[in-house]
Amino acid sequence: MTEIDRLVARLRRYQGPVLTFMEVCGTHTMAIARQGLKQLLPDTIRLVSGPGCPVCVTPVGYVDHALALAAREEVLLTTFGDLMRVPGSRPGSAPAPSLQQASAQGARVQVVYSPLNALQLAREHPESEVVFLGVGFETTTPTIAAAVLQAEAEGLANFSVLSAHKTIPEAMVLLSGAEDLGLAGYLCPGHVSVILGTGPYEPLAAVHGMACAVGGFEAAEVLRALVALVDQVEQGTPRVDNLYPGAVRPEGNPRARALVERVFEPADAAWRGIGVIPHSGLAFRKKYAAFDAALRFPVSLPAPVEPKGCRCGEVLRGVLDPVACPLFGRVCTPENPVGACMVSSEGSCAARYHYTLEA
Repeated sequence: MTEIDRLVARLRRYQGPVLTFMEVCGTHTMAIARQGLKQLLPDTIRLVSGPGCPVCVTPVGYVDHALALAAREEVLLTTFGDLMRVPGSRPGSAPAPSLQQASAQGARVQVVYSPLNALQLAREHPESEVVFLGVGFETTTPTIAAAVLQAEAEGLANFSVLSAHKTIPEAMVLLSGAEDLGLAGYLCPGHVSVILGTGPYEPLAAVHGMACAVGGFEAAEVLRALVALVDQVEQGTPRVDNLYPGAVRPEGNPRARALVERVFEPADAAWRGIGVIPHSGLAFRKKYAAFDAALRFPVSLPAPVEPKGCRCGEVLRGVLDPVACPLFGRVCTPENPVGACMVSSEGSCAARYHYTLEA
């Protein structure tokens, strides 16, 4: 019997009330779907996907703002690739429905793989205003903070960031009290926890009674974390178990966090499908306001409009299986995405479409 067989057998021995656990990491969502792990679970254990995809939780108003910046002649917009195909509001509230289409219409939009690539473009194009679209959770924010500090050190006055950075623990706290979810615990994010450590999840266990386990991404690593969650529930002792000790230390990465805290400060942030979550975003500190593209290039836009019929918001909250969306697999496909959850490689809809469409 393999370790996976043993872990699945342990999970199947659970005979209590149905337990719903949520993963809040896009890489977990894709890994779980790719490896078919949900199909191995007994009916008494449900694993649902939460708001773990940073591109997916970025509200449509941010995309509209980015499109408005792309329409300015002096702006060279830089972004990670996933954001290129995320639909904004339909024409009338932005120059084009997506950054990809804006680029096809002549806007200067360039995909980069690091904010340092955007810095290099700022050096090479001093006549242009290079704006980096800062979308991400705790994993990517330190590199963006480092880029801002490097730009300051070099005196690169033509570099700025449109910040939509978010922090995941606040969303986890909010969802832990959602009655329509009835969560028993969390499979905590692996990559984010490398930066945060395990401490930020402690209130989820101590105050909100959520079982928590940090897990890796291989099948056995995910299943070990699920076994730990079931054990916590059966023992009545919610806590934070670290099942990914090779990558995650209790203290996380203090240097990376200090870098972020130097440049950014907590701020309220809007999450697609969830709304505004207090202190769940990161805004530039006053000292670094010169690098805030929202301040440097203010825009006036109509109220954002979500894609008609898209239920990405409910998918992100874990209350709707992607296949229950009437657009899924019909109007909305990876080739023709209507919602952000189908665009991103970490999106729940994309994972469902590619790996578990028949599940």
